[in-house]
Amino acid sequence: MAEMDTSSGGGHKKGPGVKKGKKLSTRIDLTPMVDLGFLLITFFMYTTTLAKPKTMEINMPYKDPLMKDEPTKLKASAALTVLLSKNHRVYYYEGIGDDPNVPPALKATTFAQKNGIRDEIIAKKKMVDDMKRAGTLGPKDEATILIKPDTTSTYSDVVNMLDEMNINDIKVYAIIDITDIEQNFIKETEAANGIN
Repeated sequence: MAEMDTSSGGGHKKGPGVKKGKKLSTRIDLTPMVDLGFLLITFFMYTTTLAKPKTMEINMPYKDPLMKDEPTKLKASAALTVLLSKNHRVYYYEGIGDDPNVPPALKATTFAQKNGIRDEIIAKKKMVDDMKRAGTLGPKDEATILIKPDTTSTYSDVVNMLDEMNINDIKVYAIIDITDIEQNFIKETEAANGIN
């Protein structure tokens, strides 16, 4: 049993005429405190193991089995293609890059707060809204971001891009495979800029 003795071993002298009182020994039993400590440790061990990791929820579009497979028409003026490469580099270009004879103007950026991919997404969204007001795009057309991770990009880069979609309230985006032509665009851009 754990005990704590609080009795004082020595006394001091008091003045004349003062009666010396009897000192009683006070003992405190600490056994319940040990039990409480073990209960708290057990509680925190159980609660930390039961905590579930949080994941991002992605809603996939519903595919009607009665509808024929008809490809969705994406207007190049409403699209921004983002290529994720090694060392957290982000390349982007306007449009969908469907013409192999006309290479897109590939630009490089990062995930930085200022002058990063977020600024380009905001600019694209504003440009699409201006085109809708001008009548060159229909009312149902939205800014569309095509995310294409390279084989050298990391999973965290894809998660960062999905976070950018949520932050900037982009309603239409897709993660699709990067083409060989786009991989060559990245290699040529890096070679021209002296990037390894």
